[in-house]
Amino acid sequence: MTSAGVVARVAGLLGDESRAAMCLAMLDGGRWTVSELAAEAHVSAATASEHVARLAAGGLVATETEGRNKYVRLNDTRVGELVETLASFGEQPAPTSLNAARSRRRLATARTCYDHLAGRLGVAVHDAMVEQRLLSERGGVAVTARGRDWFADLGADLGAYAGNRAFVRDCLDLTERRPHLAGHVGAVLCSTFLNQGWVRRPDRSRALVVTPSGERRLHDLLRITPADLALAG
Repeated sequence: MTSAGVVARVAGLLGDESRAAMCLAMLDGGRWTVSELAAEAHVSAATASEHVARLAAGGLVATETEGRNKYVRLNDTRVGELVETLASFGEQPAPTSLNAARSRRRLATARTCYDHLAGRLGVAVHDAMVEQRLLSERGGVAVTARGRDWFADLGADLGAYAGNRAFVRDCLDLTERRPHLAGHVGAVLCSTFLNQGWVRRPDRSRALVVTPSGERRLHDLLRITPADLALAG
């Protein structure tokens, strides 16, 4: 298959709105049952199963069977980054209800982008790390020696890098249109925030909530305040 054929095949898989909805849901990095994905895409379980089979055949998702349930997740970080990047193109439709507006606002404030921090929180963390010289942007983003010491003080192991993804890179944020931190380093940072209880997931969505202890640590470590995460309007 030619390179153009590969692009066309992947575009065709994500060109269906139901399959796109399923992939967007799985940007939380977790495992979903087929019935959960069916509800997310507003299709029947049988239709959802067909969509999952096509996504799996195309290499975009992986499936695991446990008992009577089949669990589905995005195949790897590259798929998550692809879906998030595609979602950043074009204008986002206006919310059609108060609940939808609240959900969008929560996601814009703080969320995960597959396995790294995104939204205003992710951008604020990225900018603060650059300002404190934990990251360098000379010729591309990189972790400085000071930054490695900072991660070590957090108990975060950057040495577990497997080499099958970028060590560290910028990712254009869907809502802020500015970079947040991605790659292996971004994933380590996100897992540290979650494991330390500085952020939590209030529900099954990708939205994150900064906890009181998280607010204190964000200020102590990076001089980020709740006002820095507030959205205009």
